[in-house]
Amino acid sequence: MTVSEQRQALISILNRGAVSSLFQPIVSMLEERIVGFEALSRGPSDSPLHSPVTLFAAARHHGILTELEMLCRDRAVSRFCNLNLPGKLFLNVSPESLLEHQHYPGRTLEILQRNGLSPDQVVIELTEQAPIEDLSLLQNALHHYRDMGFSIALDDLGAGYSSLRLWSELQPEFVKIDRHFVDGIHRDPVKREFVASILQMAKASRACVIAEGIEQPEELAVLEEIGVDWVQGYLLGRPDADPRIDDINLSERLSRTQSGASEDAPIHSLLLPIPAVPENTKVQAVLDCFQQQPTLNTLAIIDEQGHPIGAVQRHALSQTMLKPFAQEIYNRKPIRQLMDPDCLTVDIRQSLQRVSRLLTSRARQRLEDDFIIVDQGLYKGLGRGIDVLRQITELKLQQARHANPLTLLPGNIPIQQCLQRLLEREVDAQLCYIDLDNFKPFNDLYGYGKGDEILLGLAQLLRELCDPRCDFVGHIGGDDFMLVMRSDDWRERLQRLDDRFQQLCRTLYRAEHLQSQCFTAPDREGRWRSHDLLNLSIGILPLVGSQARQFDPARLAELASRAKHEAKKQRGFSLVIQTLPPDSQDNPERYLNLCS
Repeated sequence: MTVSEQRQALISILNRGAVSSLFQPIVSMLEERIVGFEALSRGPSDSPLHSPVTLFAAARHHGILTELEMLCRDRAVSRFCNLNLPGKLFLNVSPESLLEHQHYPGRTLEILQRNGLSPDQVVIELTEQAPIEDLSLLQNALHHYRDMGFSIALDDLGAGYSSLRLWSELQPEFVKIDRHFVDGIHRDPVKREFVASILQMAKASRACVIAEGIEQPEELAVLEEIGVDWVQGYLLGRPDADPRIDDINLSERLSRTQSGASEDAPIHSLLLPIPAVPENTKVQAVLDCFQQQPTLNTLAIIDEQGHPIGAVQRHALSQTMLKPFAQEIYNRKPIRQLMDPDCLTVDIRQSLQRVSRLLTSRARQRLEDDFIIVDQGLYKGLGRGIDVLRQITELKLQQARHANPLTLLPGNIPIQQCLQRLLEREVDAQLCYIDLDNFKPFNDLYGYGKGDEILLGLAQLLRELCDPRCDFVGHIGGDDFMLVMRSDDWRERLQRLDDRFQQLCRTLYRAEHLQSQCFTAPDREGRWRSHDLLNLSIGILPLVGSQARQFDPARLAELASRAKHEAKKQRGFSLVIQTLPPDSQDNPERYLNLCS
């Protein structure tokens, strides 16, 4: 296509309005719901300008970028409203189009009004494709949008010409991390540190971080562990002209392995069985209910099927009814007209830690406000934020009392509790008993300071090794540790543990010991002899959930210890799986040596 033909094709697209809009969901992992959609424009499918990269590059080259973006904006808003999609609409806008002289002030607001969409539902997403020469002028343009109620997002942080400066100067409400830093983050500690740093800066500037380009569950897991909540990518939904809002499918994509090893607890005990209010209840009746129960702070509003659709807070309702003529206007109206549809709703199976993160991540949620608890989508009762924090505090204190004083990892009592939960929930897991070969002579020769460095380093490696969603790490005592692993890739994780442990040890050995791969120190009988360098011996006991009723925690610990003793018979790094049938105790020598 020649330059002249390209321009004519662009003019034809503008005259015919021949652009289409696709929508990709943006998801909150904490709330397990879609919080918005990014609108993505495409040219005609039979045109060389179908690709958005080619389309917008051509419009920029021919000086008609503003006209094209305005057309795309119009199509996106109209389609978003026709589909009745939930959450916010993210509209891509190039900064240079905002600064062009022919930019039409007020046109975006007119498009929204024509389609019945309010500015607070729209996010202007800045896509930086070229250096911005006049930052002050851009700031003025964005102030204009903010004054009308729009939010601002900075796209592709880390990939643009001056994205960090833009962040500092423009103070956007949303920051989208470039997909380069998300791709393979589970394998790249540098990317992990970068995203964690961005998250800390975002908290300081009160911006919401959105990670885009997520394609693998492992990437999603790392982002959740770091603390990123809003996410976007093919794993959660591809751009679609007619996206399906399927909450069940979304829950499956966000599914977290429910761990029998978790130190967390569900929120059953926090449930307050306060009756809900049907959506057609008159406002006056709700006021009477609050007056009759002085300790009542919140009432949930439900539809005919019993699903919560919002809540009304005592203080908010009181403020509304104190306004002039409010009694005459609202008393006979249904309460759904005054409810807050954005009240926090959590499943009764959610953990305390997760609910706590939800409470603290929502800007509008106050700790004194109640939240709604549901069971499979149906209203069950209310919970109080202050009760969540109180119970978490008690749980942390209990964990601290039973933690190992050196590594602060859970000690024997939490380990026993973890094993008990595994048996009660009948889940599959790998019990890994870890012991250090030759640790006592190393400790005697190098001193307790170096010995403690080894134990602390190993404890940190185990924390990093474990998937916090489904694995557990405990410190039995001395150089003995227990892992309860439910990760699918547990073998690979243990192999990585050996590599990283050897790297740790090499920094602590004396040069002559490292060169000879051994050291001389007293053995347990006090005789001086040569010892191999430190190695890990790991005894593994596979636990099958369907056989859990045949065990108790003490028996599990005993069998895992036996496997560990078998592993210690091997020189060097060794993993040994105990293959003893659960109903047999007369042949304890059936083991499989995996690695030595």
